[in-house]
Amino acid sequence: MMLQLPPLSLYIHIPWCIQKCPYCDFNSHAVKQGIPEQEYIAHLLADLDLDLEYVQGRTLHSIFIGGGTPSVFSAEGIAAILDGVQSRIAFAADIEITMEANPGTVEAERFAGYVKAGVSRFSIGVQSFQNDKLTRLGRIHQGAEASNAAQLATALLTNSPLKSFNLDLMHGLPEQSIDDALSDLQQAIALQPPHLSWYQLTIEPNTAFASKPPVLPEDDILWDIQEQGHALLTAAGYQQYETSAYAKVGFQCRHNLNYWRFGDYLGIGCGAHGKITLPEHGHIVRTVKVKHPKGYMDLSKAYLDSATPVPSDELPFEYFMNRFRLLETCSIAEFTAYTGLPAATVEPILVKAMQLGLVNQQDQHYQITPHGVRYLNDLLQMFL
Repeated sequence: MMLQLPPLSLYIHIPWCIQKCPYCDFNSHAVKQGIPEQEYIAHLLADLDLDLEYVQGRTLHSIFIGGGTPSVFSAEGIAAILDGVQSRIAFAADIEITMEANPGTVEAERFAGYVKAGVSRFSIGVQSFQNDKLTRLGRIHQGAEASNAAQLATALLTNSPLKSFNLDLMHGLPEQSIDDALSDLQQAIALQPPHLSWYQLTIEPNTAFASKPPVLPEDDILWDIQEQGHALLTAAGYQQYETSAYAKVGFQCRHNLNYWRFGDYLGIGCGAHGKITLPEHGHIVRTVKVKHPKGYMDLSKAYLDSATPVPSDELPFEYFMNRFRLLETCSIAEFTAYTGLPAATVEPILVKAMQLGLVNQQDQHYQITPHGVRYLNDLLQMFL
């Protein structure tokens, strides 16, 4: 069966940050001797040139500039990247361009420059408003700076092309009480961001926290934080649309929606991941770029580290691992169109999931239940 081409997004990775946070397992590198901004931009665009065959006539649905800390780049640098991309791939009329930013004062003052460069959405890494928690997390900003950054973004919503911004907030922090967690959430809500990402701290391998684990709240406290926080967000007019994402109506992150809806995305920059549908070959390829900046910018080597076709027997898990992150319904017809597999491949599994109360069915559409959200890992294991 011919695979259907889904919408196309672009992820751009900028690997540098001021210092490495102890919980971070992203491909990020602390700045030691300045950032080779111009050199890296040239490599990003050369990397993109090699991926242009994957565009296959599509316009760009969204762009996400992540890291690291992209806001260590100048506004001129971000403009050069976006201009270079647009000269190579047509932008959709309503393209969403998100850039991650730290709420430090210097970077916040540069927000207007980033908007002028083409950024239409910021994702601001607040994590907490409590200074002792920020210090424990290795963050370089203070709670007051986070509030200032959000207020500056709010002002740009009314007098610039900025369309939206997100506050990134964590809970389940070392020695965090329920009151601490809810206080952070209340402060975030008071700043009225159109979008809030609210997720639990987890200890990932190969991080400083993994080698010296902090004391985290017990499971009962974590569940109380989750339930009470969800109630706070709902009462404030935020709708949960993804496992850890809440938004005012019409302000969901389009880029992340494309990930979770099994859309395609090019990934350029150090360690960037991509997912590409190749209808003529009848398969889906996952790409990974060279991880370390020195290796990535070594002209004697290629940017691509690996390009791996997804085996057909892994596609059901791959598809629903993404699709069931979203709380919306998904159609079995879309599963067939985007994977090339017949509905019969997964229907027995979905029937069993319904019997267990993990999934609901309406016509030929399936939707994860609150019970399924709580036991998402168990649900996904059924597709393996």
